[in-house]
Amino acid sequence: MAISAQIKYLRISPRKVRLVADLIRYKTVGEAEAILKFTAKKASRPLLKLLESSVANAKNNFKKDISTLFISSIKVDGGPILKRTMPRSRGTAFAIQKKTSHITIVLEETGAKAQKKVVKEKAAKDTAALAVKTRKSAVPAKK
Repeated sequence: MAISAQIKYLRISPRKVRLVADLIRYKTVGEAEAILKFTAKKASRPLLKLLESSVANAKNNFKKDISTLFISSIKVDGGPILKRTMPRSRGTAFAIQKKTSHITIVLEETGAKAQKKVVKEKAAKDTAALAVKTRKSAVPAKK
């Protein structure tokens, strides 16, 4: 059973939020809370609040044990872009994009099936990284 929560229209760029989201992906709830509390990024506070909201959903709505939950997926998408202008030299206008984010977090219970899925995804990611490294090392050096 997947338990989810989401934030919409967060006024932080998705690129900046993804840096923090990657730190807590596939972690248990306790580990993720500890990481977010000590991360010195602006996105860590809204992500911590979102994690607490999804844990509350699991506890109150689905009667799940919090110690068995882990973050199975966290998705950061771009929201609408607020377009603004800033005056520049010689009377020209310079475009500014104020980006927003939509974040979705999904919690699942730890179990054999869930652990297999996580291990399989990590293995695929590791083999892809290894393939990139071997391609770079296979190129002969120029003299």
